[in-house]
Formats: sequence, C-alpha cells, structure tokens
Amino acid sequence: MASGAVYIVIIFLVQIFIGTLGNLSLLGKYLFLFLTGYKTRSIDLIVMHLTVANFLVILSRGIPETMAAYGLKGFLSDFGCKFVFYVSRVSRGVVFGTTCLLGVFQAVIISPSNSRWAELKMKFPQYISTFTVLCWVLHLVLNISFSVSLTSSSKKKNLTNKIDFAYCSNPHTMKGIYAGYAVYTTIIDVLCMGLMLSACGSMLFILCMHKRRVQHMRRTSNSFRSSPETRAIHSILLLVSIFEFFYFLSCIIQIYVTFFSHSRILLFTLGAFINACFSTVYPFVFLIHGHYVSGICCI
Repeated sequence: MASGAVYIVIIFLVQIFIGTLGNLSLLGKYLFLFLTGYKTRSIDLIVMHLTVANFLVILSRGIPETMAAYGLKGFLSDFGCKFVFYVSRVSRGVVFGTTCLLGVFQAVIISPSNSRWAELKMKFPQYISTFTVLCWVLHLVLNISFSVSLTSSSKKKNLTNKIDFAYCSNPHTMKGIYAGYAVYTTIIDVLCMGLMLSACGSMLFILCMHKRRVQHMRRTSNSFRSSPETRAIHSILLLVSIFEFFYFLSCIIQIYVTFFSHSRILLFTLGAFINACFSTVYPFVFLIHGHYVSGICCI
C-alpha cells in the first residue's frame, strides 16, 4: 500500500473514531436524561434525529473509503454499492434538513409574543415530529434515482460515460444526467441554506434586542461577565459557521468534479472526508455549547 493511501486510511479511521464517539456520547446523554425522567422537548427531538443522521453519514462515507484506500477491490456487491450510496445521500440530506429545521424552530420560539409568528409559535412544537419524519421520507424518495444504477467497481465495463467512485461505479449514468442531479440537489440545498441563514439572522437580531432591553437591569458587579444572550449568540454563530464552512467546501468539490475534473477518485475521497467533517465536529460543539443554544428557547 502506497504511503499516500496509508495517510488516507489513518485520516478516515481517526474521523470514524472521533465522530462515532461524539455522536454516541450525545445520544447517550439524551438516553440518560430520558431514563431519569427528563421530559423531552421539541428541540431535543430535532437534535436526536440530527445525531442519528450524523452517525450514518460518518459510517456510510468513512468505512467504504477506508477499505478502498487500504487496497481492497470489489468488496461491495451491486446491492452493497446501491445501499451504501443510498444511506450516504439520505443521511446527508437529513443532516442538512434537520439543521435547517433546528434554526427555524429556534427563531420561531424566541420571537416576541406580539410578532406575526405568535400563532405559529404556539403550534410549531406540536408538529416537530411530523417535520422530522417528513424530512426522512423526502430524502428517502429523492435519492432513489441516484443509487439505483450503481454497480460494483469489480465489474469491468469499457464505457466512456462511466463515473468511477473508487469502490463503485455508475456505468449507465451520462455526465449530463449526473450534472442535472447535482444541480437539482444544489438548488434544494441553497433554498434550505437561505432559510437557515434568515432564521439565524432573525435569532441574532432578537437576542441582541433582548440584551439591550435588559442591560440596564444587570448589576454593575456582574457587568464584566458575558450575558446568557451573548453566549447564545456566540454558540449559534459557531454552529452556523462550522456548517457553512464544510458545506461550501463540499459544494466547490462537487461542482469541480461534475463539470471540470476527469480524474475524480481522489476528489471523491476528499469530498467524502469533508462531507463527514460537520457530522464529526457537531456533537462536540453541541455537548459544550448546546445548553446555551437550547437555553435561548427559555429566554
């Protein structure tokens, strides 16, 4: 095995270990709270769905890439290729959708009672379960077409239009069809990203206004301490910044691979690593700062 492949194996193994540890720790935290009689809130349900999707992203991307970098050939059957890519695409979409839902939910909940969101504020928590299930169903349906034609890379087919994914290939997909699918998913992602950024901007505005209103009520002796609103703002900015950073890197690689690159395998490997980065980092950020983000719903 070449030295470059060794580094790839090590990087993916470290990512799998750290990501699995973080997401299982976050799930374990909520399981412990549930067993001790803690009443689950709507935001906790969103976080649990997001954590499960993150866990699936890490496993579906990291394990096959590690095995391919290790030098194993044809370790996935046709069904295995379809299943792995299907789980990867679905879980990635659910991560995006639930992150957007988390931002919108928080923006609605902390909106003033006299705002135009007042009626929605009372009803929104009741439909969180429905929204999370719909998010899974939507991506389960949308990603069928991409995975159905995938085959094992062990099948040698001399097709000029074949798209090689290192351990799987798509011999029936023309470049134009693949580009159309990439554009289609990108449009959905951009719409969700715009909604999420609008929700985060609304949250930051509301929290800043709240901090300004209550600032005169704080005692002078505590003025040097950061307020709960400030900590919540910093936590929201941190989560959104991490998500946007890895998402835009992933988009750049996907666009380059789709329209410009002829040698794709290394870039697909890099894209797989970047796609799983947010899922790896997120649980630790939420374990450290999540109580601030959750706490803004009580402000």
